[in-house]
Amino acid sequence: MTVPAQRGPRRPNRTGRVLPLVLVVALLAPVAFLFVQQRRHSGEERDLMVRERLGVEYLRVLGPLTLALVDAQSAAVASRTVSRESLAQAVQDVAAADVRLGDELRTHERWTGLRAKLEALPEKGLTDPQATFAAYGEATDLLLALHRKVRESSGLVRDRQADSYYLQDAISDELPESLVATGRLGDLAAVAAELPDAQRIAMVSQLGALWTSAISPANDLINNLRAAVDSTDSTKLGANVLAPLDTYQRSIERLGALAAPTSSARLQDEAATARALTNLIAARTAAQEAARQLQPVILDELDALLAGRIDQVDRDRRLTAGATVLAVLLLGALGALLVTARRDRRAGRDRRPAAGDASPPADETGRDTPAGNTPAGTLAPVEPRMLQPAGQGRAADAERWGPFDAR
Repeated sequence: MTVPAQRGPRRPNRTGRVLPLVLVVALLAPVAFLFVQQRRHSGEERDLMVRERLGVEYLRVLGPLTLALVDAQSAAVASRTVSRESLAQAVQDVAAADVRLGDELRTHERWTGLRAKLEALPEKGLTDPQATFAAYGEATDLLLALHRKVRESSGLVRDRQADSYYLQDAISDELPESLVATGRLGDLAAVAAELPDAQRIAMVSQLGALWTSAISPANDLINNLRAAVDSTDSTKLGANVLAPLDTYQRSIERLGALAAPTSSARLQDEAATARALTNLIAARTAAQEAARQLQPVILDELDALLAGRIDQVDRDRRLTAGATVLAVLLLGALGALLVTARRDRRAGRDRRPAAGDASPPADETGRDTPAGNTPAGTLAPVEPRMLQPAGQGRAADAERWGPFDAR
C-alpha cells in the first residue's frame, strides 16, 4: 500500500509581511518632513512677531520721553526753570519697561548711559545757552541711539510685511528724528536771536542743516504712512491714521515754510528776527503737538497688525497639526488593511489543497484505498462479456489469429 507523502509546513513570506509596513513608512516620511518644516518655519515667524511686539511696547514709553526731553531742552535754552515732573515720570516709565524687556532686547547698557545723562541735565539753563544746547544735544543723541537699538534688537527693522514695515520705520526712526531736529531748530533759532550780529549770521548754515534734518524725516514719515495705508489689507488702518497724519503734514509744511527763508539779511533785522522766531516757535509747538497725537495711533495700528498675524499663524499651525494627524491615521488604516488582506490570502492558500495532492478514493468501509490495489478478501470486478452464437467465436478467433488446428 502506497502512503502519500506529507507536505512540510509552509515557510512564512517575510517580504509580504514587511512590504505593507515599508509602504506606510515611505508615505509617512514626506508627511512628517513637511510637518516639521512647517512647524519650524511658522515657529520662527511667530517668535519674530512676538519679539516685534516687545519692541512696540518699549517704543510706547520712549515716545513720551522724547517729547518730554525736547520740551525740557527748549525751557533750558530759554533760561526758564525746567519742570522735571513730566521728564521724571517718563524716565520712570522707561526704566520699568527696561526692567521687563531689557534682557530680551539687550537695551540695559544704552538705557543706563542715557539715564545717567538725563539725571545730570541742569534743571535751569546754564549761563551759556550754547552750552545748555550742547548738553541736551548729547542726551537726545543717546535717546535716538536707544530708539535704533530697540528697532534692531526687536526685529522690527526686518519685518517682511509692507504695511507693518512702513509703520515701524515711521515710529522708530523718522518720527523721533523729526521731533528732535524740530526742537533743535527752534532752540538754536532762539539762541541765535540773543547773539551779536556776526555770530548770528555765522549760524545761518547751521540752522539750514537743522531745517533739512527736521523736514526730511518728517516728509519720509508722511510718505511711509501713506504707503502703509495703500499696501495694507486692514480696513481700520487708513481710517485711524489718515486724519492725524493730515494734521501733522500741515504743521510740518508750515514749519518748513517759516524756517526755510532764514537768511543773514533777516537775522540782521532785530524786529524781523523777533517775528520770525515767534512764528517759528509757534509752528514747532504745533508740529510737536501733532506728533504727540500721531505717535500712539501708529503704535496701536502696528501692534494690532502684529497681533492679528500671530493669531493667523496659530490658526495655521493648528490646521497643519490636524491635517497631519488625519494623514497619519489614514496611512495607518491603509497599512492595517494591507496586512489584513495579506493574511487572508495566505490563509486561503493554506486551506486549498495543492495540485497532485488529491485524496485516494475511499472504500465502502470509509477507508482510503490506494490506486491499483484490491483489498484482501475482495474479488476484483470482472468485465462482462457478450454471449455469441455457436461457431462465431471460433471464426472470429481464426480471423484474428489465423487458422489453427482445432485439436
